[in-house]
Amino acid sequence: MQEYSRAWSVKALAGGAAAACVMMAAPLQASAQDNFITIGTGGVTGVYYAAGGAICRLVNKDRSEHGMRCSVESTGGSVFNINTIKAGEIDMGVVQSDVGYNAYNGKSQFHDSGAFRQLRSVFSIHPEPFTVATRKEANIKSFDDLKGKRFNVGNAGSGTRASMEQLLEARGDTLDFFSLASELRPDEHGAALCDGKIDGFFYGVGHPSANIDDPTVTCGAKLVPLQGDAVDSLVDKYPYYAKAEIPGGLYNNNEEDVSTYGVLATLVSSEGVPEETVYQVVKAVFDNFDDFRKLHPALQHLEKKDMVADGLSAPLHPGAEKYFEEHDLM
Repeated sequence: MQEYSRAWSVKALAGGAAAACVMMAAPLQASAQDNFITIGTGGVTGVYYAAGGAICRLVNKDRSEHGMRCSVESTGGSVFNINTIKAGEIDMGVVQSDVGYNAYNGKSQFHDSGAFRQLRSVFSIHPEPFTVATRKEANIKSFDDLKGKRFNVGNAGSGTRASMEQLLEARGDTLDFFSLASELRPDEHGAALCDGKIDGFFYGVGHPSANIDDPTVTCGAKLVPLQGDAVDSLVDKYPYYAKAEIPGGLYNNNEEDVSTYGVLATLVSSEGVPEETVYQVVKAVFDNFDDFRKLHPALQHLEKKDMVADGLSAPLHPGAEKYFEEHDLM
């Protein structure tokens, strides 16, 4: 297993929400020779969906050469993607680095089902700081202020939900800390916040994100720091966590830097997916790297060497390893 840098910085980028519009490829005509691959992502307003769309766009660009057609599936998130890969229903998925670690080692939410030793890493993508957004009227300054509030902890089967439960455990709390622990999907929690149905939500996401931008613009949502002894203990204990910072001014109504922690989004597959399939996906991204970084603001500051070395919680897939060795990226 490879370790990665223990400190990240999220870059503030202009025009974040608008740039996501170019992420998806135009509809394609399938040929009889096409091999279909599916990438599981997350909610349609999150960066997982955008990143998956960017990958598929580049794969599909050269489909006449390699005969592969890539499609993106919006899913419940990291845990769902792992289980669906394991079942052979999708070929690849975007998952949080901590969820990948737990799946490969049979820990936490995968304790009962056992270690998924066939899980394979393809490459890491973007940092995902855990983000707490709250109603402006609630005047919440820290996580402690959320006691007794109505809070969205994330939908079952998502990496966000698993990380929320781990944070509560580190604090010595349970879901009873909140008066309501709702389980809305990422594409639902912003509207619920602005409609006054919840007081806040927790979400692991790359920045800038339209999912966070919408409630800050629509109803002045405030971002709340995640720091303290519980966070320090998690970062010290687990290699897939690191401190992070969301820059001030990145979102409307949030001018100060927000300290937090988080994980990395990683693209994973299984050893049952053919080497050539994974090789062509990696080749499509890394041979067109400048184009890939332009397809969403959260991808703009990626570096190839970091994507090969950081946050890979399972062994590399042979197809990815072959490409990286050919291009001296190992």
